[in-house]
Amino acid sequence: MYKYDPKSLKAEEFINDGEILDTLKYADENKDNLPLIDSILAKAKEKKGLTHREASVLLACENPDKIQEMYALAHQIKLDLYGNRIVMFAPLYLSNYCVNGCTYCPYHYQNKHIARKKLTQEEIRREVIALQDMGHKRLAIESGEDPVNNPIEYILESIKTIYSIKHKNGAIRRVNVNIAATTVENYRKLKEAGIGTYILFQETYNKESYVKLHPTGPKHNYAYHTEAMDRAMEGGIDDVGLGVLFGLELYRYEFAGLLMHAEHLEAVHGVGPHTISVPRLKRADDIDPSKFDNGISDDIFAKLVALIRISVPYTGMIISTRESKAVREKVLPLGVSQISGASRTSVGGYCEPEPEDENSEQFDVSDKRTLDEVVRWLMELGYIPSFCTACYREGRTGDRFMTLCKNGQILNCCHPNALMTLKEYLEDYASTETLTIGNGLIDRELIKIPNDKVRGIATEYIHDIHNGKRDFRF
Repeated sequence: MYKYDPKSLKAEEFINDGEILDTLKYADENKDNLPLIDSILAKAKEKKGLTHREASVLLACENPDKIQEMYALAHQIKLDLYGNRIVMFAPLYLSNYCVNGCTYCPYHYQNKHIARKKLTQEEIRREVIALQDMGHKRLAIESGEDPVNNPIEYILESIKTIYSIKHKNGAIRRVNVNIAATTVENYRKLKEAGIGTYILFQETYNKESYVKLHPTGPKHNYAYHTEAMDRAMEGGIDDVGLGVLFGLELYRYEFAGLLMHAEHLEAVHGVGPHTISVPRLKRADDIDPSKFDNGISDDIFAKLVALIRISVPYTGMIISTRESKAVREKVLPLGVSQISGASRTSVGGYCEPEPEDENSEQFDVSDKRTLDEVVRWLMELGYIPSFCTACYREGRTGDRFMTLCKNGQILNCCHPNALMTLKEYLEDYASTETLTIGNGLIDRELIKIPNDKVRGIATEYIHDIHNGKRDFRF
């Protein structure tokens, strides 16, 4: 019998089924315990986070007034720690060859009618130039698990290609990597290749469900998959990104497991996840989400986002183009700090549209707007679309980034960096309407920089960017 231990390196001990079930029972027993709920919310206001048990009580609570308090607190914590910045990125799918049998993913090896593709280095080059021509500076590369078609050498070569491409004023300055669980040695190779964040979604923390959902292939091994972040950190990767695929298992179970994983990383490595993603199961080739009976409503989804922000305050939170414009607008104030724009979930498709008879999408994209439209929309909502990669390039990763966030230096560092990278975007890629709105936003936001010296330097840099210079950062 496994015993719960957040400091253990065994998956079944730091993600312990018995502890999760006890937590859910405790949450049900206390969901109407208003004095306890008030004390948990008071603790959350200190911006030091909540335990999985405390957060689960809030998730179980159905009191409308308390839920509104949670939303208001999540909004305030996001503003205090990240300001009104929203970091922009795009996924780049390298290959959909896969040897796994995941029942919720169209890339599963038994799907014989999806078009199988793998980008050559020249095709990657064309895709990256297309992304640069939109204005992107940060990519998340994705690949199916196939040791023959997608070996680590292919991933490493692809990263090298991406970083090498300088087109007009375009450059990809940070490559995050979302590939299957691998060895410490391979994580060291990824670190040496200069990756940003290593991202791996757990899909589900429920081991019994996990085994059923992954009947064949290397991903079938629950422990090896769940322990991947520990191997990544052992391999020297500072920043790791967690996520579950909401809709596969009961959302309260997943929420507790996700927070336990964050607590485990903090307990063992001294730093929690750099990002947490909140994807929901979506329709895709060969996949009907209605066959999975754990789908969640938009209101529950919003509550999950708010409570992740409250529980893990210093973690970046990502929402992708799986979600519609309306849903994204609903959850942006509740703690989201990164979104994708103009995404393609097919292998290729940025350079030129994919033929209808060669569909290779992993899932349907709900938000199909251009990057310019997304940037303008964010600015009209009062956010700063940020293309910043300064912390990664200055070595402010892992605990060094968390320290920056915790000591309140965001407004003197990340805020001006966001404005400068936005100015680059506006000058090089924006439509006339977006440019006008953006310049007005920058003028208003510069005034908010509290340090006179920093404000002066940022103003000077932004003037230099207007006159053709690029790549300034604090």
